Amino acid sequence: MSRLWRASPLTYLALVVAAGLSVFPIWWMFVVASRSNDAMGQLPPPVTPGGNLGANIARLFDNTDAYFLTGLINSAVVATTVTVSVVFFSSLAGFAFAKLRFRGRNALLLVIIATMMVPTQLGVIPLYLLMTKLHWNDRLPAVIVPVLVTGFGVFMMRQYAGQAVSDELIEAARMDGCGTARIWWHVVLPALRPAAAVLGLLTFMTTWNDFLWPYAVLNDPANPTVQLSLRALSDGYYQDMSQVFTGTAIATLPLLLVFVLFGRQIIGGIMEGAVKA
Repeated sequence: MSRLWRASPLTYLALVVAAGLSVFPIWWMFVVASRSNDAMGQLPPPVTPGGNLGANIARLFDNTDAYFLTGLINSAVVATTVTVSVVFFSSLAGFAFAKLRFRGRNALLLVIIATMMVPTQLGVIPLYLLMTKLHWNDRLPAVIVPVLVTGFGVFMMRQYAGQAVSDELIEAARMDGCGTARIWWHVVLPALRPAAAVLGLLTFMTTWNDFLWPYAVLNDPANPTVQLSLRALSDGYYQDMSQVFTGTAIATLPLLLVFVLFGRQIIGGIMEGAVKA
């Protein structure tokens, strides 16, 4: 049985190759971001950083067509707000569906699950008409409000709360005089922290990388998200690829930073959920 779990040298070799194939595109993106446009046509391609990173960053932020700094700020505001909201409301709803008894609970849960089956593209036109009636076009609330809570987040937190929080613990808290809100804050939310970290990372990545919906409602080129700024960089007959790669590298840094800061807790949450399942 011990041999079954013992990794062989071939396993380590396969893992190293897989890791190299995964990391190389990101590394090469940073390499091109630090070089001139000539690096795109070199054979073999360069694999070491150059000395033009500072100049490329300066040209990127001076580009009046992309509004890249505004895009970074807008994406940070949108992604952070949506992530906090999704984790907050999903943990509340997940706790309610998992541990509270109320009329219509199963029917409401089926409705939430049904929303996950509808493709996002089908809701673009109705949402766009709604944003027009609210006069939110070209404003960040049009990007934030429709995704403040998601069916996936509610379902995920409900499944985790059903296993991570015991009924006896909730009953003990009620006997100590805690109301439902205090039970959620002091008992349920700490137990849901690993799942909340996973949900927060997935939500932040999805919101930060979202292009279709911001492209539909943010028509003002001076008020983009970072993905719309990257699109502006790649428009036109002539594309400054070093500028495009520089913008892509800078836009990737927040995602890498979030994963580095919360990676251990996220992986721990995934493993804990797998063990419980």
